[in-house]
Amino acid sequence: MEDGITGRGRTGRLKPDREIDLYSTPGGTRAVGSPVRRAILAALREREYTFEEIVVLAGRAKSTVSVHLRDLVAAGVVGSRADPEDSRKKIFFLTGDLVASLSPEERVVDDLAAYAGAYRTGSGDPNAFYRLAFRTIRVSLMQEGVLIDPLLTRAGERIGEELYPAVADPETGEFCAKIARFWEEHRLGRVEVAETEPLVLLVYDCFECADLPVTGKPACAFDTGILRALFSRHYGRPTAAVETRCYSMGFDHCRFEIAVEDEPSER
Repeated sequence: MEDGITGRGRTGRLKPDREIDLYSTPGGTRAVGSPVRRAILAALREREYTFEEIVVLAGRAKSTVSVHLRDLVAAGVVGSRADPEDSRKKIFFLTGDLVASLSPEERVVDDLAAYAGAYRTGSGDPNAFYRLAFRTIRVSLMQEGVLIDPLLTRAGERIGEELYPAVADPETGEFCAKIARFWEEHRLGRVEVAETEPLVLLVYDCFECADLPVTGKPACAFDTGILRALFSRHYGRPTAAVETRCYSMGFDHCRFEIAVEDEPSER
């Protein structure tokens, strides 16, 4: 019987013709293929939900949702606690992190040689080879329908935390100027402040996506993570960096909207 979750200590066969989400947990990586479970987990990535709320979201019978949640908890992807307003009820929350997705429909058919051919020896750019390696790995995964944006975002957040002391400044304008100088010095692209209310950054010659295939979707997950961490530290509150334009969407630049996130509402 297929349960939609596989991982260390589990058995099952994954169907290559459907989407699968990969979650990291303390017990290892878990693959979730069931559309219902993927939908439940997508909701829990946004906030906690009660059992009754999940039933409504899933559009399934309570008994069916109960089985899905039981297996997700057993797999270490979901946790639960008693509802402080009614100890007979449970509140469910995500304990695993989405790291990647396998999507056959998202496969890129571009010839990988087109990206490897962009490198020229003796170019005088010491970072050219590393950019080549980064995008070649990225495109190779895209060709197989492997989307690692969540993992790249998390990696970017770690880099952003390490980078923050080098660009920190209490004044937002100067903070952005220091980020722009760092990007330029390290050949990551050219950063411009397009708007201040809300804060909008444009990135030209983006190292992450300028040479990626045009997919119609934002591709700068790594930059998104870096900017999210930098501005969260700068504002002292969780801050979103939302990419609304990208080279992979057919634009000649990337565009990020920086916005301080609202405080979570009390249940």
